[in-house]
Amino acid sequence: MIEAIIFDLDGTLIHLPIDYEKLFQEFKKIMQTDNIQPVTEVISKLDKNTRQQIFKVWNKAENAAATKITINKQGIEIYKSYSQKPKALVTMQGKTVVKNILAQLGLSFNFAVTREDSLNRTEQLENAAEKLKTRFDSILFVGNTENDLRAAEKVGCQFLRIDK
Repeated sequence: MIEAIIFDLDGTLIHLPIDYEKLFQEFKKIMQTDNIQPVTEVISKLDKNTRQQIFKVWNKAENAAATKITINKQGIEIYKSYSQKPKALVTMQGKTVVKNILAQLGLSFNFAVTREDSLNRTEQLENAAEKLKTRFDSILFVGNTENDLRAAEKVGCQFLRIDK
């Protein structure tokens, strides 16, 4: 039985049209390297100052794109169908843009775990489950990527994949 639900944001509930090629070029300049993949793993190993510089550029790109978001109808329907369940959000987006998007769309979650909390999806799920005080086998994670699926399998929660 599903006692709680965890959603991913971008690609699952919304589409945030960020020009990642341009953004990653800016990351490369800041990090002074061409080797930035996998990006979240590379960023997680940076010193605090460099990571803050990356997050500042990333926040700027997200806030610009947030004015052009589109809704993922399938994800929103699932959100509505579980409206009475405890819900958490896990996302690689930043706290500022998440707060703005949720307010804009009228979505609410008991907790949101963002990239400032962790750049690792498995850790994000662990953090969300702990805050929801729910066992993994009673959690449904709704996401849209292979990384989401692997993280769900690793922690042992149920997984529902959303089409892009």
